[in-house]
Amino acid sequence: MFSIQIRPLTRQDWPAVAEIYRQGIESGNATFETEVPDWESWNAARSPDCRIVAEAGGDVIGFAALSPVSGRCVYGGVHEAMIYIAERARGQGVGGTLLGRLVAESEAHGIWTLQAGIFPENTSSIRIFEKAGFEILGTHRRLGRFHDGRWRDVVLMERRSRVVGVD
Repeated sequence: MFSIQIRPLTRQDWPAVAEIYRQGIESGNATFETEVPDWESWNAARSPDCRIVAEAGGDVIGFAALSPVSGRCVYGGVHEAMIYIAERARGQGVGGTLLGRLVAESEAHGIWTLQAGIFPENTSSIRIFEKAGFEILGTHRRLGRFHDGRWRDVVLMERRSRVVGVD
């Protein structure tokens, strides 16, 4: 088990974050993306709040961030959650620690619903999200075509805050 520290993700973390994201792409079970975006593209697509990294021994070993699901104000409290863990740190509790902190920070920023879309083959991620209070809503069948031409299903998960938007 790693001794980890969680802190805000900064621009200076991008090389390590990009490498971890590349590892996720190469795993074949993390994203439909085929290339790591540049910092500007990645940054523009993510909420400016709730971006964190896990560090162990001064090295970034994982990251988590939120993306708004819509620009419409009615969906202002609904975001998509993402967590990525470096290959060398997988299975060590880093994902659960990051996701737990991401949930807490999302609620501190008034976010009432977190969503996630996970390939069904990525059973470890599904378990991590379930432990953080996410529920499986269903599966989008053949939602998108993977870069190798295969159709992929996506498990839809959601976590509704018990402290934000409960009135």
